[in-house]
Amino acid sequence: MKLAKRVYELMYIADPDAEGEKITQMNESVEKLVTTEGGTIVRIDDIGRRRLAYPINKKREGYYILFEIEGSGQEIAEIERRMRVNDIVMRYITVRVDEDRKSADKKRNKRDAKAAKKASFRKTSEQQEEETADDAQ
Repeated sequence: MKLAKRVYELMYIADPDAEGEKITQMNESVEKLVTTEGGTIVRIDDIGRRRLAYPINKKREGYYILFEIEGSGQEIAEIERRMRVNDIVMRYITVRVDEDRKSADKKRNKRDAKAAKKASFRKTSEQQEEETADDAQ
């Protein structure tokens, strides 16, 4: 049984006191897990240290990492399990974005079509002159 490919965004905030090597190992383990489960990593954004909106574990900063993952969803469950037990991960969130992107594309196409239709009704005087010149030839 083949499952549908879905797109997820996984963001986690790592402890800012963690060594860069540990964060790199964490990223590599996520990549390895996704590929072994049959998914693919679309992109990784290493956002870096940022100030938190509120203190977490008496820390005011965190190290942000964003993954865009294409997969079936099985790998997401395992990643989340590992995030819960990992000491350097302060917070994480996974969001399925493929449905949102589809609806956004649909709305954009509808808006563009409507704008094109409106533009075809409104002709400037230059366009009208060009059309009459083309008709005369």
